[in-house]
Amino acid sequence: MQENRSIIQKADFLLAQLAPGGLLLPEQARQFVRLLIDKAVVMPLMTEVSMTSAKVLKEKVQFGSSVLRKGTEAVALPLADRSRPDTSKVELDAQLVKAECRLSFESMEDNIEQNRFEQTVQEILADRISLDLENLAFNGDTTSLDTLLMTLDGFLKQATTNIVPCGSATLSTTVLKDVLKTMPSAFRMDRRALRNLTADEAVIDYHDDLALRETTLGDEHILSGETRGYGGIPLLGVPVFPVNLGGTTDETSLLLTDPANMLFGIHRQIRIETDKDISAGVYIIVMSARVDFKFAHEPAVVKATAIKAV
Repeated sequence: MQENRSIIQKADFLLAQLAPGGLLLPEQARQFVRLLIDKAVVMPLMTEVSMTSAKVLKEKVQFGSSVLRKGTEAVALPLADRSRPDTSKVELDAQLVKAECRLSFESMEDNIEQNRFEQTVQEILADRISLDLENLAFNGDTTSLDTLLMTLDGFLKQATTNIVPCGSATLSTTVLKDVLKTMPSAFRMDRRALRNLTADEAVIDYHDDLALRETTLGDEHILSGETRGYGGIPLLGVPVFPVNLGGTTDETSLLLTDPANMLFGIHRQIRIETDKDISAGVYIIVMSARVDFKFAHEPAVVKATAIKAV
């Protein structure tokens, strides 16, 4: 009994370290966010926005048309030839997400004895939450019945301007060419920044399509297993992309954009609150945060739909 009491007391001490007053300190919050981002596939490439309030407006400024005119020495351009930037705003509206974890006293004894409780909990939470957040980022849909995905509209639903229907074709150079040609020329000038994002299954099909070619490139794909992108644009397989879309529930989608065009807004006040249920013999850990995902400029995105994935 004395040994169990000692373990509980030690656990209480470490829980207090983890979340003093129920709120992560700024340094701890930043560490936890970094753990989240580092364990995801696409979030490390997104533009992270630290939100100091529930709503944040991001300004957009661009020149959407030509600004140069023929000039005349010592004469100002007439009013009709002068240019002004197009301005607009993107609103990030942080939505609450929560995770609750219950761990038995017995299952935590080893971690407690090794004095790694705080680190272990952060790593376990970050590993799972990063996957869940990336799932929400792409598959969020306020009309969904899923209790996570209903939180907000994700990138796949937000992309509506430039659409390439693929008619249930597998991913191939033809599909990627159509996607690239659909991207407005102003946004495909720097292809090094662009990424094609799709399901792993579609990436495998594309890899096989290239490997079947009786060329040096085909041999290289067979031997190396490395998947090359199209037109200098890397192709990334994202595990959370759906593969059950379409009438036959065997299709996926693809997004072409600069990942920096994806805003990941996260409220600074990440809470990890702790408690214990003595009767049940469990530690209770609840993590909550407020997040949002938005395109900085949605017209700079192309979405290919109805790509055969299964």
